Amino acid sequence: MREAADTEREVEALLFAAAGPLSEAEIAGRLPEGSEVSAAIEALQARYQGRGVELVCVAERWRLQTAADLAWLMTDERDEPRRLSKAAQETLAIIAYHQPVTRAEIESVRGVQASRGTLDVLLELGLVRMRGRRRTPGRPVTYGTTDAFLEHYGLAALTDLPGAAEMKAAGLLSLDLPADFAVPDPNSVAGEEDLFADGEAPEFHTDYLGEETA
Repeated sequence: MREAADTEREVEALLFAAAGPLSEAEIAGRLPEGSEVSAAIEALQARYQGRGVELVCVAERWRLQTAADLAWLMTDERDEPRRLSKAAQETLAIIAYHQPVTRAEIESVRGVQASRGTLDVLLELGLVRMRGRRRTPGRPVTYGTTDAFLEHYGLAALTDLPGAAEMKAAGLLSLDLPADFAVPDPNSVAGEEDLFADGEAPEFHTDYLGEETA
């Protein structure tokens, strides 16, 4: 068993240098065998609690980020976010709560024809992805949310999505929903063929890791 302090330092270094959030498996894959990653993350989370930088979980991955109550310090350095139209917000909400969902199903819930441009915007922003094809006549493409969606809204998982009443109160969901409206299982792909596999290696800033030698 390796020293806990060594593992904690190594995990902290990886999270600091990573270009994006890392899962425990991705962290463990870069550490020596026998490293207690979970214990190191818990120790780091406790150490960063209440500090200017905190260790948080988004989309089942870990990252270091500025404490939420200090966001005002960064206001002048942040770009103005691109605002979504009402149609895009409603479409995104339907996809989030009903995924995997087809274009026809989106139109059925909204009661209007879905604009191709609306879905294109969500795909371009990386908030939505094509998940697979429904095993029904015509094999329509299904859509689902991405990890970028969870990161943008500060959600650890889809199960943390607010309820329908909260969404309506926030003005993000102003449409009539079916009686069977429910938060989906993000890992469920029953009844569809998965078109894309998530398996890309995490990216790191090269200025921290250096260059490989021959």
